[in-house]
Formats: sequence, C-alpha cells, structure tokens
Amino acid sequence: MFEQVVDPVGGSLALSALVAAVPLLTLFVLLGALKVKAWLAGLISLAVALVLAILAFRMPVGQAALSATEGAAFGFFPILWVVINAIWVYNLTVATGHFDVLRRSFGNVSPDLRIQAIIVAFCFGALLEALAGFGTPVAITVSMLMALGFQPMKAAAVALIANTAPVAFGALATPIVTLATVTSGVSDDARLTVDTLGAMAGRQTPILAAIVPLVLVLVVDGRRGVKDTWLEALVAGVSFGVAQFLAANYVSVPLTDIIAALVSAAAVVAVVRMRKAGYEPVTAASLSRAGTGADAAGGAGTVAAGSGRRGRAGVGATAGEELGDAPGRQTARDPHAPASGAEDAPLLPDTPAEVAKAYAPYGIVIVIFALANLGPVKSALAQAPWTTTFPWPGLNVFAAGSSEELASTTFTFNWLPAAGTLMIIAGLLTMLVLRISPGRGLKAYVDTYRELKWAIVTVMAVLALAYVLNQSGMTGHLGRALAQTGGFFAFLSPILGWIGVAVTGSDTSANALFGALQVQTAAGAGLDPVLLAAANSSGGVMGKMVSPQNLAIAAAAVGMAGKEGELFRKVFGWSMLLLLLMCLIVVLQASPVLGWMVPGQ
Repeated sequence: MFEQVVDPVGGSLALSALVAAVPLLTLFVLLGALKVKAWLAGLISLAVALVLAILAFRMPVGQAALSATEGAAFGFFPILWVVINAIWVYNLTVATGHFDVLRRSFGNVSPDLRIQAIIVAFCFGALLEALAGFGTPVAITVSMLMALGFQPMKAAAVALIANTAPVAFGALATPIVTLATVTSGVSDDARLTVDTLGAMAGRQTPILAAIVPLVLVLVVDGRRGVKDTWLEALVAGVSFGVAQFLAANYVSVPLTDIIAALVSAAAVVAVVRMRKAGYEPVTAASLSRAGTGADAAGGAGTVAAGSGRRGRAGVGATAGEELGDAPGRQTARDPHAPASGAEDAPLLPDTPAEVAKAYAPYGIVIVIFALANLGPVKSALAQAPWTTTFPWPGLNVFAAGSSEELASTTFTFNWLPAAGTLMIIAGLLTMLVLRISPGRGLKAYVDTYRELKWAIVTVMAVLALAYVLNQSGMTGHLGRALAQTGGFFAFLSPILGWIGVAVTGSDTSANALFGALQVQTAAGAGLDPVLLAAANSSGGVMGKMVSPQNLAIAAAAVGMAGKEGELFRKVFGWSMLLLLLMCLIVVLQASPVLGWMVPGQ
C-alpha cells in the first residue's frame, strides 16, 4: 500500500509542486518545441513521471507501475473504446459511398467552405460531442472537412478549435455528472448537483460559443472570411449559446448539446437560405488558387476538391461498390454505357432514399443513445451484470492522513452501457441498413484499429501518465500550490481545468482530478464552490484542442501521423486566447459585476 506524502521534496510545497510539474512540462516541450511524435512524447513523459513518483514522491515501484496500468486501461476503456467504434461506423459510410452523399447534402446548403466549416465542424461536431464525446467529433469532422475540399492540416485545426464550446456537456453531460459526484462528497453545499453545476456551466460556455464560429471562418479564410460570413458565424454562435443556456438551466443538462447543436444548425441553414450573399463563395479550388489553402498540399491524406475520396490507406480509400450497398450518383446518360466521356456528363441529384441512408447511421446513433439514457433503462444498465466495479488488483493508494483508498483505484467496467458498446450496436444496425456483409464489416473494423494504432498508444500512455500524477500526489501538490493565491484563484481556476484536459484529453477526467480540489480551495479562499467547480469544466474545454490524444486522433484521421507537433503549434495560440477569455468571465462572475449569474447568489 501507499499513503501519499505531504510536501515530500525538502518539506516544501513550492519545491514539491515544481517537481510535480516536470512531467507536464516534458510533455509540452516534446510536442511543441522538439516536434516529437505524440506517442513517443507520451511514453517519455510517462517514464519521467514514474521516476519522479518513485524517487521524489516516495511511491513504491509496484504501486507506481499498477497506477500506470490502470490509467492505460482507462485510456482504452471507455475513452478509446468509443473513439475506435465511432470511427468504424464512419468508415462504413465512407467505404460504401454513403458518406459522399452526406457530404454533398452538407455541400448543398452552401458551396462556401467557410459556411461548411461552421455547419460540419461546429454544428455537426457539437451533435457528435453531445452523443459520444471523447474525441469522436474531431475524428469524424476532420475527415468530413477533407472530403469537402479542405487541406489536411487546416481541416484538423478547424475541427479541434470547433470542439470547445460543447465539451462541458459532451457525452450526455458526463463531465458535469462526474463533477457533481466528486464535489458533493467534499462539501455540504446543497447546490453541488448536476442541475446546478450544469446551470453554472451553462452561464459560462455559451459566451465562448458565441465567438467560436467567427474564429473558424478566420482560420479558414482570414479577415476576408470574417468580412464575408460574419452574419452566418454570429448567428451560429449566438443561437448555439442561447440554446445551450436555456437547455442547461431550464430543460435538461444531459440534452443540452443536442438541443444547442440542432438549433444552431437550423439557424445557419435559415440564414443561408434567406440571405443574398454579396460575395463570391470560397471553394477549395478558389482557396488553393489564392494560395491561402496550401498549408498542407500533397502527401498522405490530400483530397482532391470535390472528389469525396480520401487518399490515405485503409477503409476510407476503398471504392464504394467494394463493400456493400453503394449509392450510385447516375449520369444523365446510360449508366451502363462505356466509360468514355461519362465523367463529363452531368450528374443527377442524389435520390431521397440515398440521402436517407446517408443520414441513417447518425439517426441510429441518436436513437440508441437516447434510449440508453432513459431513466429506467439507464438505471437498469448501471446494475450488474451490465456494469461492474472492482478495485484495481494490487493497487492500494491512500490520501495523506486518510483511512480510505482513493476513489480512482476503483475501476468501473460498464461493458454494455458504455458509449463505445452503444456505437458497436449502432454499427451493426448500420451494416443492416447499408447491406454490408459481416466479412466486410469485420475487415473495416480491423482496418480501423490499424489506422489508429499510434493514436491508441498515445491515449493509453497519456492516461497512464495522468493516473501516476494523480495517485502519487503530484497532481494534488500542483493544485495546492495554485490554491495559495487566495482570491486570485478565481482567475487560475479555469487554468487548472485546462491543465487537466490538456493532460488527459477528457473534461470528465479533468473534473475527476480537480473538481474536489476546486471546491476545497473555494472554501479556503472565500469563493463560491459552484462557480469554481463549473469553472474547472468550462476552462477545461480549451485544453481539448491541445491534448495529445486529440492531436493524435486528428492527425491520424487526415493521414498525417507524426505531424502532431505542427498541429499543436497551429492551435495553441487559440487555446490560450479562449482560455484567457474564460478566466476573465470567471473573475467577473466571482465579483459583484457578474456575481448575479451564479445560481443561489
């Protein structure tokens, strides 16, 4: 067994916190400055954390190793479990050709890439975040953007930046549910519930959501993009923010992002239909001619504009008719005539049946997740044998002076209600709808694992790192050092959440790591515990775009594994800017200026 040691380095909190920061600094320096591949940076940082946990924080070798194995297991299940299976469902649609139909359906709303970035990355990405979370929206929307004509690196950057505002309520508000669980046990404040914490987060992230689409069009096309499409971007952000606020406060916390995503998408489509644009639409071809889109031309993952075919190896490169019931976009001439000249013939629109099939997989996902989260169903699935919890074998870690083991040493194996398992069910139903044979579906599944092999290593390594940091006491020392700032902690509170998500890649995990600490610090600093607990989740969403897991997933999805460092540098500035905005929001909410926004004040 291991009992965490207080201030183990020279009996000093400052020195102990400084040593505790070394693994995190190692990770960020390797990724951002030295351009080391994400999987290798994760493994090196894990090794550094293990050495420091053993030598500086006096954790027994066996306990440190077991802590890492539990973290790696958690990285695979449930996090990678949902990502892998969600990408498999997506790959099924790509390989049958139905993804092309979906792409054309989005493209029919507007030929302008800037509008498509808003609809696909922001609105549709938010819907995916609401249903699955854990990297799924980035993996899917990156590939969709590429198929629409975005260059790989720009597609990845846009998808990562868009995956911010919905994160706090992702996976049916799993981060908020986790936050309520860990905070209610350390405070007698009756407001630390899912409803109140969700309401508080719903008074923070909507402000962020209002400007994210503007950032997206700026990234896609610079100042011209903002000048031309500011109205569509503003409508998308404001409608999403308003819907998110209303849903979180007055409807349902778990359904917040689903409602906001659908409202935002409908608002954007309405504006595009009603507005007579006074500008030239920006297409992949025009953007390339202007020289503003050539940030990653050529190489693996490059997509010919409008082709709908991904050039990377794996399932996505497979011809549609090779896998299952492929839709045929017939030409105006005889489709069975010789191929000569057929490519020049006009294409008929996709039929309503083809469009319905293209949307079917996502409709199936929505229905399955909605059913699984109905009160009685959810309660039943939370019981044995569908869900089981057990102490991680051999791992016995206690907080300093406590007789109870850390809650993180207990592993929850909810094999049936897990989002990843629900995605497998959705995939099997998708195979039936798209008429994909079991053999072809299995091949697509194996190819998906091959495609994500380095992302899998990265995620498991970084979650192992997070568990070692937490269970050795390093995370707690970092938090205690920040708590020494007193009232200024209101500014630092979102930063703590950002650190948690940047390291773990999950707002849920960050809330589990720091949620209780936020509440305890609030009590000592005279700040509102609900405000700081929610700030941990809201501040954490900006860490999503720089987390090694998401970087690895995005890079793998565009066939640019090994370029995570370059992608990190592209999005880091935006992460910092949006984090600063959230810090200012929380500071104002901790003051009389916006204090009225805190529930119960």
